Amino acid sequence: MAETTIPMVKALSVTKRFGTLAALDDVSLDIAQGEVVCIVGPSGSGKSTLLRCINQLERIDSGAIWVDGDLAGFRQDGSRLVELTDRDIARQRLASGMVFQRFNLFAHMTALQNIVEGPVTVLKRPRRDAIAEAEALLSRVGLAEKRDAYPSELSGGQQQRVAIARALAMQPRLMLFDEPTSALDPELVGEVLAVMRDLARSGMTMIVVTHELGFAREVASRVVFMDQGRLVEQGPPAQVLGAPQQQRTRDFIAAVLS
Repeated sequence: MAETTIPMVKALSVTKRFGTLAALDDVSLDIAQGEVVCIVGPSGSGKSTLLRCINQLERIDSGAIWVDGDLAGFRQDGSRLVELTDRDIARQRLASGMVFQRFNLFAHMTALQNIVEGPVTVLKRPRRDAIAEAEALLSRVGLAEKRDAYPSELSGGQQQRVAIARALAMQPRLMLFDEPTSALDPELVGEVLAVMRDLARSGMTMIVVTHELGFAREVASRVVFMDQGRLVEQGPPAQVLGAPQQQRTRDFIAAVLS
């Protein structure tokens, strides 16, 4: 019998409501280990909400999500599901690193200190080891010379690269990116996308909410188009972005490229 590989992420019939608005409406999606999935769609389509539910920053109303085989937010007790404590949810959340539109760096800490804080405080790693790893990560994102710079001394693109390094320092098995270039000046977008391309080539499982269709076409193994809380279409980038089957997808791509 062939070996079955557990998906890195499995969302099954997930619904999330804000009042009467169904931000996610019966969403089911599997993300394989090592896959790079770009989620595109208009504002308000549920893209960011899906990421936040995967990372348990939002609680779903129905359905279920598994991350690396673990049921998010619950544990099995015989035939019953028992809701996890906040501490256990925080522990589960360590499986994924999330990079937001805003950089959320600690303003009173240097780039190096921002990266070291999580591994030392949360993972209880020896500070010497955490510093060595942080320095390696700063080199990886092209900012070795900025280790002692404070966020106010960095450009937006540099701050976002530090934010990516900070997420990687927690050694996640999954990286979630919520429109990581949308807050950047156009000339700074490329430096962040370059780091993400390198991360994708390294085999990291990534889910990227983005409006950068060129990046999705180049890097994604699969593109998912969402609208009004539903998955409208998904498939290889050449299909979804080059020859979409659904009229709603065609209309969106035409509007973005116009």
